[in-house]
Formats: sequence, C-alpha cells, structure tokens
Amino acid sequence: MNKKVLYAIFDDEEILLESVKVLRSKEIEIEEVYSPFPVHGLDVALGFKETRMAITAFIYGCIGLSFGGLLIYYIMISGVGKSWPMNIGGKPNFTFYQNFPAFVPIMFECTVLFAGHLMSLTYFFRNKLYPGATTTSPDPRTTDDKFLMEIIVEGDDNKMRKLLKRNWCF
Repeated sequence: MNKKVLYAIFDDEEILLESVKVLRSKEIEIEEVYSPFPVHGLDVALGFKETRMAITAFIYGCIGLSFGGLLIYYIMISGVGKSWPMNIGGKPNFTFYQNFPAFVPIMFECTVLFAGHLMSLTYFFRNKLYPGATTTSPDPRTTDDKFLMEIIVEGDDNKMRKLLKRNWCF
C-alpha cells in the first residue's frame, strides 16, 4: 500500500500529549513531533529510548580529569618543573602525590570544562544543529507557538483526518 504523510497541528501541548498517547495505543505510526519547546513526557509517550548522553558525559569528564592531571604533572613536576622549579607555598615540587590536595581544584575544573564543552558539541552535531544546517520543519509555526505531529498513514487517510478533527486539532 502507498503511504501518505498527514500533518496535525495543535495549539496546546497537553492536547498534543493526549493525542500521541491515544494514537500510539491504536498502533498508529507517528513519524515526528515538532514543538517550539520541550514537552514533559512526550519522549515517553512516543516510545523513545533513554539517551546515552550521560555515558558520554562521564567519558568526557574522565578525559578532562586525565588531561588536567597530565598537564599539572608536566608543568609542575617534570618537563617545565625541572627546568624552572616553582616553589609555591613551600610545597615540594618533585612529587605529584605530596601536592595532590593543591591540584584537586584544577583537575576538577578541567573535568567540568571538558565535559561541558564536549557535551555541547556532541549535542549540536547529534541533533544536526551545526553551522550551515537547514531546518526540516514542515511548518514555520512550530518555531513560534504551534505543535505539529507528522503521522504516516497507509491507504485511505479520511478516517485519520476525521479522528483528528473530531478530537483534537483543527
């Protein structure tokens, strides 16, 4: 059978959420929902899996922690530290573990810096929001105040139109 794309426009996010739940319970395929702002519970109603962004945040934080530790070790202990020893507060500059309490804030900040920046870049590229990306929204009102549901209908779409008009959208 031929598939058609049907667009339903909503004024209220609660009506959108209710309609998504009802249509999913009737096993009607919802391709995409466009919204001007995040709708709480919409991801669950659409049946999306939980993201793995927390895992990437942890990995990016570990990279930042490692970079901070290596940078401190190179600057203070070996490399530059051997040529230009830095006596800060009378602390010895030849061992990492003796100065570790002083290095904790720097390593923490490197962890947060790497996790935050790399998570932002990952988010933008994962959602195709990089420079030069074009919009895929079928209706420009979805960036202002309307909610749009893209429904895949097989065969005759009159039943779906009647269902949507009768219950939720205009």
